[in-house]
Amino acid sequence: MSSYNPISVTVLTKNSEKYLEKVLEKASRFDEIAVLDTGSEDSTFEIIKNFPKVTLYKSPFLGFGPSHNLISSLAKHDWILSLDSDEILTDALIEEILQVKLHPSCVYSFPRKNFYRGKWIKGCGWYPDRVFRLYNRNETRFTDALVHESIITTNLKEVSLKAAVEHTPYENTEEFLKKMHLYTSLFAKDKKGKRRGTFAKAFSHGLFAFFKSYLLQRGALLGSQGFEISAYNGISSYYKYLVLRDLY
Repeated sequence: MSSYNPISVTVLTKNSEKYLEKVLEKASRFDEIAVLDTGSEDSTFEIIKNFPKVTLYKSPFLGFGPSHNLISSLAKHDWILSLDSDEILTDALIEEILQVKLHPSCVYSFPRKNFYRGKWIKGCGWYPDRVFRLYNRNETRFTDALVHESIITTNLKEVSLKAAVEHTPYENTEEFLKKMHLYTSLFAKDKKGKRRGTFAKAFSHGLFAFFKSYLLQRGALLGSQGFEISAYNGISSYYKYLVLRDLY
């Protein structure tokens, strides 16, 4: 590993025991892992103790964008590789990152292989699902969005890496419902005063989200998983505008 561009891997956790061991095991190939925990009550802390490269910080949940920016500011190194606690680096992606010549004026993306019920989902907008996650904190940061946050790429060169990270955003129906509740609430809070929610908006956004996912993005070819994901996309889009309506 080059010592010229040391990399801090940053991870947000809250009750992340399901995948965290694998996440940290792969991330340990890099110089440091900075974890920000926002209230775990499972075995997350016990898992972290087994990884000497991890520095643990704790904070109330500030929203996804602000939380990412907080742990970035606390990391030891300027180069940040941001991961979710259910994203597992592949060996191919690790090697690609270690071999690339990093430049501060660049921000680096890689595709995500998203899994649901054990199946790699190649439709519903879930692949290649390219995300920008490797950046220099002196040059850019995450947006302050409470949900659906992203790294600001304005005036930076976007570099696409080839290898993928493996991601399991939802393993079953229960996780669908839990995340839908969280994301719809955060969306409404984030957009309050900026957008107005109405039943008509909720209905049209929900219907289009299902249509886009199931037909335009080939969810119909993926069997029951494709329908379930598309239904989730439609229902969550519908409810987030209803929750936004109720905030006025």
